[in-house]
Amino acid sequence: MKQRLHKIWAFVMALVVVFSTMSFTINMHYCGDTLVETALFHKAKGCGMDMGGPVTEGCTVTKKNCCEDKQLTVEGQDELQLSVQNLSLDQHLFVASFVYTYMNLFEGLSETIIPFKDYSPPLVERDIQVLYEVYLI
Repeated sequence: MKQRLHKIWAFVMALVVVFSTMSFTINMHYCGDTLVETALFHKAKGCGMDMGGPVTEGCTVTKKNCCEDKQLTVEGQDELQLSVQNLSLDQHLFVASFVYTYMNLFEGLSETIIPFKDYSPPLVERDIQVLYEVYLI
């Protein structure tokens, strides 16, 4: 159970690191005040109502375009390493003692100790099944 919990926790922490460093952009296309399309990794397609250029060259009357594209950018972290020079003496001492105790935590015994290896089992004086009249059928 402890190993599974440790693996799950390590996986969750890896996901936290990946998602905190990942940058992404959300593209949104509005037609008037209505959100028509949202795209995460590519440009949002239009609704087909984009205003083109004037049909005739002499026409100078133009309408305001009702469609609008918005872009939301989420920036991730760029720097993950903490400089060792910025640590105080107490922090150095804590890191060194933590690493030392963590490395020695998983050292096993050189051999398996069996405490009853030199003792023989007790001799059976009476047959307990007959004494208590318990028989397997």
